[in-house]
Amino acid sequence: MFLIGSFIVFALFFLNVALGAFANNAFLGDVGEMLVLFVASLLFVVAILKKEADRSQEDGSQ
Repeated sequence: MFLIGSFIVFALFFLNVALGAFANNAFLGDVGEMLVLFVASLLFVVAILKKEADRSQEDGSQ
């Protein structure tokens, strides 16, 4: 769930950058881009940490 959210938020960031580069019509400013990229990174890290926790629980390791 967090990984899908990360991909969706990153797609929003990519769409904004692409619109700004090709159509000169970006809908987010600099701070908005930074926040969207930060949220995408945060969701990705949470997804990876949850995956690691699930895997270590299955293996029985601490």
